[in-house]
Amino acid sequence: MSEEVEAVTTPAAAGLAAGGDIVQKLDQAKELKEQGDQSFQGGDLRAALAKYHTALLYLNGLDKNALQKALGKPVPAPPPIEAVDQAAQDKPRTEVDELQEKIYSNMSQCHLKNGNWKRAIETSDKALAHNPKNRKALFRKAKALGETGYFEKAEKILEELIKDADPTDKSACEAELARLRAADKERERAHNQKMKGFLNKEKIDLGAD
Repeated sequence: MSEEVEAVTTPAAAGLAAGGDIVQKLDQAKELKEQGDQSFQGGDLRAALAKYHTALLYLNGLDKNALQKALGKPVPAPPPIEAVDQAAQDKPRTEVDELQEKIYSNMSQCHLKNGNWKRAIETSDKALAHNPKNRKALFRKAKALGETGYFEKAEKILEELIKDADPTDKSACEAELARLRAADKERERAHNQKMKGFLNKEKIDLGAD
């Protein structure tokens, strides 16, 4: 699975003129994301995370419907009452949703590089909240879960990814799955060895009197 972060394009000048401040905020968020991507590629993870975080501040609270209008894109119609539950799962995505998804997924990769497993899981979950099928976010979540000892959860995610992966992704997922299984086996061996030593000590103590 590639460690590359995802790129986005900047909006057209015409969109800026039409939408005013709200579109300028989107443009600024995109620029910050690009800067974050460059910092990541340069190995400066701290700077990358700072840029991603600031980009999210620009995006949070934006009126998505107003932004769609400003960009000349259709505004999603509200679903009928009987379809509310399904709509919650399949709601139309805006450009803000897509950008937030990519930023959170990229932040997850930064946290993986830093060994911050908890934050890697949290940010991958936020990316998946925007798109449950984001393969990079799923892979990063699985990797972080494995590192925190949740082998079964990680294994399940990786097995699902392998089912419909392209050759490159499949190879990366299989390698990670094999690594996690080997680590789980080693953990179990160490645990059994520790328990064996403990039981032997108990036997010696019981026979000391």
